[in-house]
Amino acid sequence: MGRRKVSEEMALQHEIKTRVNAEKFRELQRILSQNPNKDMSGLVRDILDNRPVKIFTRDITLDNLMEELANLRTEIRAIGININQITKLFNTYPEPRRKEFYARTAFAEYRAIEPKIEQVLTIISKLAKRWLSE
Repeated sequence: MGRRKVSEEMALQHEIKTRVNAEKFRELQRILSQNPNKDMSGLVRDILDNRPVKIFTRDITLDNLMEELANLRTEIRAIGININQITKLFNTYPEPRRKEFYARTAFAEYRAIEPKIEQVLTIISKLAKRWLSE
């Protein structure tokens, strides 16, 4: 699969060569390291064309919080699946004793979600303080 054809006026036909000092080169490399989708020539073209240069930043301190949120999401999802299975059994059997048993079991599972939701809300409030204070 070849590359797309572009119009004659949009084609990059002319090569420009230049030199920069070490300080400017380090600055361009720093900008380039924060945008993994570009190469040096694309970055310089964006600067010459006055197009916005996207810089991606990653806050390493959030890694632990995001991992904890992902784990909580998995645990809450598993508890929700358990509640759905218990509800199906509850609706399957017409006997009041069995219904009572499955209702108690489902309620116990539901109560197990509460601490997980509290943890999620605590993490979200920390993130909100950090993001909204800026």
